[in-house]
Amino acid sequence: MANMDHTADKAKRDAERLGNEAKSAARDVADDARNAAETAKERGKDLYEDVKSKAGEYAEKASELGQEYAEAAKDEARRLYRAGERKAHEVAEYAGDYYDEVETMVRRNPAQALGIAAGVGFLIGLILARR
Repeated sequence: MANMDHTADKAKRDAERLGNEAKSAARDVADDARNAAETAKERGKDLYEDVKSKAGEYAEKASELGQEYAEAAKDEARRLYRAGERKAHEVAEYAGDYYDEVETMVRRNPAQALGIAAGVGFLIGLILARR
């Protein structure tokens, strides 16, 4: 029986040793898991900051491009407005020149001008009456 007690004690010590090794291994795994979680958390924070920074840069670039395009559009609108003003002045000058020519022609040939005006009025009256 002494041998059995000795075997039981040895088994108990072996079980304690294995239990302690299992506890140690579990602690190591838990520490590794905590370290991995901390590393992942830090990398996540770094990634978040990088994304946040890039998003800010892109938003700033988009704003700058929008302002550039807006200025270009304003410049083009001003250019077109000035071109339209020049054309309007040219048309007004041509109209004034033709008005002077027509006035001179009417003064030289009043009967002919009256006949032409009557004919045009008659044609317009026919066209409007058919509607």
